[in-house]
Amino acid sequence: MTDTFVTLHGWLGGDVQVRQAGDAQVASFRLGCTPRRYQRRSDSWVNGPTQWYSVDAWRSLGDNCRDSLRRGDPVVVHGRLEAQVWVNSAGVEVTSFVVEATSVGHDLTRGVSRFTKTTRAETGPAPSPDRSAMEDAAAPAA
Repeated sequence: MTDTFVTLHGWLGGDVQVRQAGDAQVASFRLGCTPRRYQRRSDSWVNGPTQWYSVDAWRSLGDNCRDSLRRGDPVVVHGRLEAQVWVNSAGVEVTSFVVEATSVGHDLTRGVSRFTKTTRAETGPAPSPDRSAMEDAAAPAA
C-alpha cells in the first residue's frame, strides 16, 4: 500500500509535548492551517476555516522539535498523513488527522531562524579497514 505524504504550513497551537512510546520518544504538537484567499470583489484577503492537525515526530526529530519549536511559531511539516476515526465520550464518531513527520522546520517566509547542527552519539571508533583483505580483493585473478 502507498503512503500519503503531505506538506503543511501553519502555526504551532501549543508547545511541543514529549512522551515515551516503548523504547522511543515521540514529540507531539498541534498545527493550525488557515487557508487565505484573495477576493477580487472586495479587494481583500479572507481567511477560511482553520484545520487542525496532530503531528508526531519520533526519536531525534522529536528531540529537535522539542528544543526548537514554541507556541505560535510558523512551521512547515512534511510527513505521512493518517486519518484516525474514534468515538468520543459523548458517543460521537470523530475523525482526526495525524501526520507522522519526516521533516519539520520553521517557515522562513514568516521570519528568520538560526540552525544548529546536532551531534550524534558516538557508538565507538569506526573499525579500521583490513589492509591485507583490501589488497587481496584488488589483486588480479590468476
